[in-house]
Amino acid sequence: MESCLSLTGNVTEALGPKLRRQRRRLGLTLDDLAVRVSISKPYLSLIETGRVPNPPSDEKLSRLEKTLGFVTGELVSQAHLQRTPKDVRAMLGKLMRGTEKKNPESSPAPHLVLGPQSSVLNLDTAYLSGMLQQLVEHSAGNVEEVATNAIPVINKVSAGYPKDFTDLSYPPRMADDYIGCPDLQDKDAFAARVHGDSMAPKYREGDIVIFSPSAGPRNGDDCFVRFDDGQTTFKRVFFEVDEKGDSELRLQPRNEKYRPLTVAAEKVTGVWKAVFKYQRVDEE
Repeated sequence: MESCLSLTGNVTEALGPKLRRQRRRLGLTLDDLAVRVSISKPYLSLIETGRVPNPPSDEKLSRLEKTLGFVTGELVSQAHLQRTPKDVRAMLGKLMRGTEKKNPESSPAPHLVLGPQSSVLNLDTAYLSGMLQQLVEHSAGNVEEVATNAIPVINKVSAGYPKDFTDLSYPPRMADDYIGCPDLQDKDAFAARVHGDSMAPKYREGDIVIFSPSAGPRNGDDCFVRFDDGQTTFKRVFFEVDEKGDSELRLQPRNEKYRPLTVAAEKVTGVWKAVFKYQRVDEE
């Protein structure tokens, strides 16, 4: 599911009342809706009354959209917006409004707008089309700097070696998810989820690792590495020199069943040191 952020329109309305109003408009009881969307009546009641700590899953929201006649992606977009830090949300709103006022003809493309009452920005589509970067560049001087310790989790997981992570290179502070790390003072820090077991036993699949561009990597550090073709990986990094005297990097998995990979330094466009790890403790 791609991430969408609703930036204009009535974005302050809570999800629960919005669902309840539409359900009543269609003449459906909670029992009726529960049967149609295969969601329990008690849980639907908690959603409508705002007593759930987090928005429902995208899959549940998609079923509610279809059953209640919402525009596809409308509820999912609002849920993603609610999970986004307020200052990031405010910055995106300023970028959108500022660009529309200055250049009406450069408003979001039709395929980025979902529904007549709200403008919905799909981050993946906006980034890949270059629109999001243009918004940031055109409005950078007019938007207050984001001040938050919310660190973007930038990757979408993909299997394979060395492509343990895939990184869409979102502009700073723009991402699908965020994680807090109050002890880290690096505005450019980012996080990624571990995929696979090449860094076991120190890192398990699903762990979230935070990387700090301000922390210079040294030999043997665990690092997020980006190659010149856009692929990325997470390995121990050793800075070496080949027989010809050219610089190279040895990427060493912690799991002994995997072999190291040696690449020319010119093939690497970024190396960022791991500084924090978030790990579940209720699983063996």
